[in-house]
Amino acid sequence: MRRGGVLIWVKAGWGGVADTGGVNDSDPLPPAHHEPLTPAHIALLVGRFYAKVRGDAVLGPVFNAAVHDWDEHQRTLVSFWSSVVLRTATYRGNPMAAHRAHPIRAEHFDHWLALWRETALEVMVPAHAQVFIDHATRIGYSLRYGLGLGDRQGARQIGIPVIAGE
Repeated sequence: MRRGGVLIWVKAGWGGVADTGGVNDSDPLPPAHHEPLTPAHIALLVGRFYAKVRGDAVLGPVFNAAVHDWDEHQRTLVSFWSSVVLRTATYRGNPMAAHRAHPIRAEHFDHWLALWRETALEVMVPAHAQVFIDHATRIGYSLRYGLGLGDRQGARQIGIPVIAGE
């Protein structure tokens, strides 16, 4: 596409210049060098990850006790991650409420994230994997804090001193 004598590259459906969504740092993919991320990629990541979780010595006991229909759980998680990364808006749940009833400890988050990172790097090109790792890290910190597990690890410092009460 040419605009004002300048050649502008536009990739359909990505949020480029011709798209009213614009391009910013939160867009899920860089504009070149990778095939577009699809729900099929997400389904592969989720399927491979939860196959590992089911047999994992740390996470398996928590998840196997909580998940009674793995196919449905995986469909829900594909919807969740599609909503987060592809902005499909198909997920209609409440992650905080979904996790409150389970015996989750802070170390489960660290182990979950390490396994997620490992799996993402196994099944995706590094740029795509990093998108999922970054989102999972932020979501994990939020869940951990919301569930009262830990010390706000990963919270941004805003430079305001904390003054102890008398």
